[in-house]
Amino acid sequence: MTDIYEEISKLSDKFRTMAFGLTTDENEVNESVQELMLYFLSMNQETLKAIYDKDGIDGVTRYGAVALRRALTSPRSNYYYKYKKYYDHIDSFTSKVTYNDMDITNQYVNKHLYNLPNELSDDYVWTSLEKIDVALDGFTWYDKKVFELYYYEGNTLDSLASKTGISRNSLFTTIDKVRVQLKYKLNE
Repeated sequence: MTDIYEEISKLSDKFRTMAFGLTTDENEVNESVQELMLYFLSMNQETLKAIYDKDGIDGVTRYGAVALRRALTSPRSNYYYKYKKYYDHIDSFTSKVTYNDMDITNQYVNKHLYNLPNELSDDYVWTSLEKIDVALDGFTWYDKKVFELYYYEGNTLDSLASKTGISRNSLFTTIDKVRVQLKYKLNE
């Protein structure tokens, strides 16, 4: 498998060229190719080996080209959820805004991601977390612990289910219930 991964790593320039055919943003190209390399590493090894054994490095290249095109064009891809959706929302601060046929773009240029001070966002995050912690004290120990294990420790539902022995559906129901109640309590 190491030989296959070495061959795939040599294809990064080829994948970058393919990505430039789909987008002109260099950051998108770099992030999508990096995401593709992570995809190859996390993919089922037997499937990757079968593709390599059947068609060689050309088959892996074609497979990667399809995965790269889907990542850059599909709103359901991992790349879209990790990068594009988030940054498109943030960049909407700098979009051109008109109000009563007046162009007021200059008033919104200062709200770009790179112009926001870090001190404000860090302080805001800690204040929000403190509010959540205080609100969680009103829940049962089970609800509070499941919520903390999921959000604070970064577990997935599957990993949490395997660690605790509680069904995935039960965990989802509990986490969703706590999340809805927290939104209600914190918006009062």
